[in-house]
Amino acid sequence: MSRNTRNHDHKRTGRWSRRGFLGGAGALMALPLLESLPGRWSKVNVVRANDGQPGIGPNGKPQRLVFWYVPNGIHMAAWTPEAVGTNWALTPILQPLAGLKDKLTVLSGIDNKPGIPEGPGDHAAGTGAFLTCRHVRKTEGDDIKNGVSVDQVAASVIGGETRFPSLQLGLEGGAQVGGCDSGYSCAYIRNISWAGEATPLPKMVNPRLVFDRLFGGNDAGATKEQIDRRRRHRRSVLDYVRAEANSLSTQLQSSDRAKLDEYLTSVREVELTIEAAASAPKCDAPGYPAAELTLTEHSHIMSDLMVAALRCDMTRVLSFMFGNGVTGRSYGFLGVTGGHHDISHHQNREENFEALTVIGTYEIQMLGYFLDKLDAVDDGDGTTLLDNTLVYFSSEIEDGNSHGHENMPILTAGSLAGAMRTGEHIEADAPLANYFMRVLEEVGAPQETFGDDGTEALAGVTVA
Repeated sequence: MSRNTRNHDHKRTGRWSRRGFLGGAGALMALPLLESLPGRWSKVNVVRANDGQPGIGPNGKPQRLVFWYVPNGIHMAAWTPEAVGTNWALTPILQPLAGLKDKLTVLSGIDNKPGIPEGPGDHAAGTGAFLTCRHVRKTEGDDIKNGVSVDQVAASVIGGETRFPSLQLGLEGGAQVGGCDSGYSCAYIRNISWAGEATPLPKMVNPRLVFDRLFGGNDAGATKEQIDRRRRHRRSVLDYVRAEANSLSTQLQSSDRAKLDEYLTSVREVELTIEAAASAPKCDAPGYPAAELTLTEHSHIMSDLMVAALRCDMTRVLSFMFGNGVTGRSYGFLGVTGGHHDISHHQNREENFEALTVIGTYEIQMLGYFLDKLDAVDDGDGTTLLDNTLVYFSSEIEDGNSHGHENMPILTAGSLAGAMRTGEHIEADAPLANYFMRVLEEVGAPQETFGDDGTEALAGVTVA
């Protein structure tokens, strides 16, 4: 399958972009690289491990990676533990994770300076750099430029073991074009996974679509008629994609028509996958999502689906956006007045600190639901699915008022199948890119450099 790319409406603009996609009925399918079309493409340069089996941890179990993003920073006074080492105490925001303390690591002193923008725009630049550690180009146009994200580097090595090399999920959608933050493209604040410099991977936010993609509509409570209807819908999407691709072929050079033929072959492979799903052994699925969901319900069902995807070994690499950058989401149901972004500009007012602590604690509660579900899955040999996963949790900025990109709020859960230290508060003085280099090294995808400032794998965070 080709990689998902950013939406570019050729019918509206009258031209095709080489990073465009064919879409219909809520589906996205990426075009192959076509020299006839404008734009740029950047490929992942992967250095495979020389020894050991990529994606298998020290305990012999498959390794999984989850990258969990929350917007607008964190109230650091209620986040950062006082003690360093194993005797650290849970802070107010982290209290919901008390039952998992021994499987957590808080990282302090880690910077992501490539997220510093050109003038205003810290949310967009920080979100763009969240997993790439790259300084993004300030633009609201088509000439976006970022880098390859850490999840995609990992997926290029360990993703081939599963049906989906990686999955991108979230709770808030929105267009990928136009300006969303002080002259920065919406593509930067609505995506954290990037397959190339100009290729963000759009996330799925509708749990029903996620369910259908994972389980082919085969939930236990569905009637045969409902299952058949969902399969027909997916087939109709592929028919639409094929028709659009055929219409494009007249605009291409002969060499690109050959590439498009290969692309249509991949569409046929999707069709075969749908057909095979009807008779394949089923991995137990959660219940089919309801149409109307509260924020808590939405977060919970997406967590259920992510756990199912990992448990069923459909993927080993996930990214999840709890909200978009600069989200103005209301938390009135928590007794908080006003939008999150506005509150994050706290101006050192105590009432805003209290509100941000409430919001931050709620975000950790939603993370805790996911972690508890992972930890409840027996992964064999006395380990749980959480033990064999590394869940990385952070935001695009440190504090919503200062918009800082130093001393980022970072929490990890799980040991990546015995590779990473847990149960500690670790202070480091290093770029985030160096931490990601360590993670990539542990999954068998070591890099000579990463992002703009990654030069060596961070020491002191692994078991060995």
